Amino acid sequence: MQFRTELFPKPFSEKIRHTNHIMLLGSCFTEQIGQKLIQQKWRVMQNPNGIIFNPVSICKALDSYLSYKPAVEADLFEYNGMWGSWQYHTRFSATTPNEALLRINTETKDAAEFIKKTDWLLLTLGSAFVYERKDAPATNYENVVANCHKIPTDKFYKRMLTVEEVVNAFAKTLSKIKQKYPDIYFIFTISPVRHLRDGFVENNQSKAVLINAVHELVNDTEIFYFPSYELIIDDLRDYRFFAEDLAHPNYAATQYVWEKFVSTCIDDDAKEIMKELSVILQAANHKPFNPQSEQHKSFMATYQQKAKALIERYPHIHLDEEIQKLSVL
Repeated sequence: MQFRTELFPKPFSEKIRHTNHIMLLGSCFTEQIGQKLIQQKWRVMQNPNGIIFNPVSICKALDSYLSYKPAVEADLFEYNGMWGSWQYHTRFSATTPNEALLRINTETKDAAEFIKKTDWLLLTLGSAFVYERKDAPATNYENVVANCHKIPTDKFYKRMLTVEEVVNAFAKTLSKIKQKYPDIYFIFTISPVRHLRDGFVENNQSKAVLINAVHELVNDTEIFYFPSYELIIDDLRDYRFFAEDLAHPNYAATQYVWEKFVSTCIDDDAKEIMKELSVILQAANHKPFNPQSEQHKSFMATYQQKAKALIERYPHIHLDEEIQKLSVL
């Protein structure tokens, strides 16, 4: 008997190469995939504004990288002794405006440089709900915040974007990106994280808006869809694949999605590089029973040579830390 329906995503017509630069923006699920790419020595920048859930704020962030303009104190707000920005995560907040501006401008300037060489832009949409400041003008989404900074909810209007609003926002932003960087590819995915505080029915409505909007944008030549949401909700579809909060996918689920991502989106040469890298990374993190034994020293020397040989073939890979760990004293 068959007890589950496994999803086999359609392989992309264009695949990601290990020499590519990848920028990832969006929900916390973005960072789970991004961290796995970083571990495998991909050239990655993830969430330069911090975690962002809604499409409008993702588009605002991308627009800011295309036309970098340093933030100034007037762009910040102060609440309970902390200075922050409505367009940035709380990790950019600080006790002084100068420190907050330094954090924001450093990361945004880096993002503006990174997007110039980005080959793939991966966008994970978390929620169609937006929070709009009540004290700001309601023009061109200026009042939509990326993060509420734990400020009381009565300071915001909460509403759900329409499919048309999401499509129009991304169509405009992606067009601007393609005008400047015509060779870039896009991957959309919907976060499988359940926003249960919005309500069960409302969470599903929100995800439906995002799914419908994204599929109006996807064209299978330069804008692709990867089914993270469907892999968790329709394929695994079991609470044993969720964390204790019953909303976030756990390690096993994330690993499953990662394996599907590799088989769907990554080219064959990169897969081989990743196999070689995995062996070297595992050796570098190996905890020996007797570090002074000749057997261990021989083991270390062997894998240090493997690491050096790999970076000779692929100079874009940086293994300085691993080579240092594998040094025989």
